[in-house]
Amino acid sequence: MHTLFIRIAVVLLLCTITSGPDVAYSQTKVLVGLTTLNSRVTPLWIAQEKGFFAKNGLEILLVATRVSQPAIAALIAGELQMVFGGASSALGAVSGGADLKVIASSSNRLTYDLMARPGIHKPEDLRGKRFGVGAIGGSLWMGAMLAFDYFGLDASRDQISIRVIGDQTNNIQALDAGSIDAALLDGVFSYRLKQKGFPVIAELYNANIPFAGQGVVAARTFLQKQPLVAENFLRGLLAGIDFCLVPGNKPAVLKTMTARLRLPDTASAEVGYQDLVRGVEPKPYPSLEALRNVQRLMKAQNPKVANVKAEELVDDRILRKILGG
Repeated sequence: MHTLFIRIAVVLLLCTITSGPDVAYSQTKVLVGLTTLNSRVTPLWIAQEKGFFAKNGLEILLVATRVSQPAIAALIAGELQMVFGGASSALGAVSGGADLKVIASSSNRLTYDLMARPGIHKPEDLRGKRFGVGAIGGSLWMGAMLAFDYFGLDASRDQISIRVIGDQTNNIQALDAGSIDAALLDGVFSYRLKQKGFPVIAELYNANIPFAGQGVVAARTFLQKQPLVAENFLRGLLAGIDFCLVPGNKPAVLKTMTARLRLPDTASAEVGYQDLVRGVEPKPYPSLEALRNVQRLMKAQNPKVANVKAEELVDDRILRKILGG
């Protein structure tokens, strides 16, 4: 099933995507799974549009899956060469015997806004309320559990009803319709609800909670057989990060972000830009503390995860070679 999904996705992507400058035939085509859509993905899109990957001999074809599991399955099967996002799913896959490595991580802490319906003013008001997440065990769910821990809440003890709603777009709709009482949203999405009077009861960026968010994941066999491809991908991504963090490039960054995320107005894009600037790591080394935080949460759902050594999941040798660190 996932094989058919990936093949269809690639065909559609080849028909619709614009990848910036013309790509030479001699370039290596690389299929990269994209498991999330938020403002912090912008360096990847910029690297594609501005030709940073092309300058390093790669034609990057992004396959959007919206969730991590099918992308990780395709990575294990060799149908994708790398996955952008999905560090937590990689941890689960490794506990089941997969040989995957996290080679970079552009985001190592929670940056969500904790949004609620009008009338809810502080985290403790969430007791007895309905909280929207994506899949149990997914990023939004883990973010919620970490936020509850931070604020001294417990979903079971405090009778917080966890509702599986879907991605952030679905949670926006559910909050707006009154189907749930609270959810975690990236700033680029929460802005729409703020304009309607929905309160932000916490900005988790300020809490500095370690969390393994958008990592670059690859199979160990791929890294062994094609280390130069992985290196050139990281070089292109780093150029995209550098470009995005230069203030003078802000108009170009906003243009890409607005188009890729289909943002409705410049105000939403501005919020997304601030989320990018403060949420993306200039030197995207994977954080062991962030991975261990994810591991702690995943153990309750999958006890085998406890046997994974976080330091063995990380392979940042290529990144250190590039950055000289």
